[in-house]
Amino acid sequence: MSALTSPLPTAPGPLPAAPGRPAALARDLRWLLRLHRPTLYVWAALVVVLAAALLWLAGPLTDASADAWRDYNACHGEGSCSYYQDAILRYKDVYSYTTVALTALPFLVAAWSGAALIGRELESGTAYLAWTQGTSPVRWLAVKLAAPAVLVTAGTGLLVWLHHHAWSAANGRVDTAKSWYDGPTLHANGPTTVGLALAGLGCGALAGLLWRRALPALATGLVATVAVRVLVDRLMPHLWAADTVVTPLSRGPGGVGITVDEGIVTSTGAHAPLPHCPPEDAVHGCTATYAEADAVGFFHTYHPAAHYWPLQLTTTAVLLALVAVLTVIAFRLLGRSTGGAARGRRTAGAGQGRQGRRTAAARRTGVAA
Repeated sequence: MSALTSPLPTAPGPLPAAPGRPAALARDLRWLLRLHRPTLYVWAALVVVLAAALLWLAGPLTDASADAWRDYNACHGEGSCSYYQDAILRYKDVYSYTTVALTALPFLVAAWSGAALIGRELESGTAYLAWTQGTSPVRWLAVKLAAPAVLVTAGTGLLVWLHHHAWSAANGRVDTAKSWYDGPTLHANGPTTVGLALAGLGCGALAGLLWRRALPALATGLVATVAVRVLVDRLMPHLWAADTVVTPLSRGPGGVGITVDEGIVTSTGAHAPLPHCPPEDAVHGCTATYAEADAVGFFHTYHPAAHYWPLQLTTTAVLLALVAVLTVIAFRLLGRSTGGAARGRRTAGAGQGRQGRRTAAARRTGVAA
């Protein structure tokens, strides 16, 4: 074909425009959900199963157990008594299993966050691949934390509400129902469990960024979440002003709730710790021990049932503040770990650009580069 009839080379078309921020965020979110689809299915199944168990507990199980206890209490110590014991035991078992499962959710979230969400992706290089496809490390971490936080908050919040509903349905009707200040029940009934789950997500993510390996991040995130739970249990009674009740020795200690402090009141009005009562004096009500300690009464500093929601809300606020601190630390750590690489790429690119300009200038002047 001659030069006159040969087709002219076509000019390259315009490069595709970079996706806008909303489109990029939607792409990153789709990638996250696709990558962790099995975990999403497991989380949804866990929430559905626990929700169904709590609804069963709040309805038929509570009604059957309350009827059985009413029949039992109507016996008045008679030799033969007809009541449905299995209903009482079934309610107790289901309540215990669901409460333990709900209490364990923050630790499961921490283990998954450290191992699979962050640690494994940094260990396998999946995160670095995403950073070369137009996703900045900051946006990568933001999506990694925001989407699971929404799912964890929604699922845990629903289960906490259902657990509180089931507990309220049995309160005053089932004799073996747990008190409101029972440790596992206290957290499973309120938003502190949601705060602990978000803290577990933050602890796991920070552990993943620190170790960049799945197994060490799993262990570190889990241990950190356990430490947060222990700290919350110790700090919670001191986040709200407690009530103090003083009773005479003849009545014994008074007040029912979360104990902050208790002891004896001396004749001078001073408060002192409970003295040790030896076994030989315990059979007499520790009268000799209290007389030797100059005790005239007992004091009990505690939180009554009216303090339940103030304690729950203040503790949740502290946990959310901790989550914010963990998030800031995670972003700063990611920035420090990826900043050097980014500067290295920019320096290498600038060096290649200078070398290219020197080569082009040398070609124009006929001098070897």
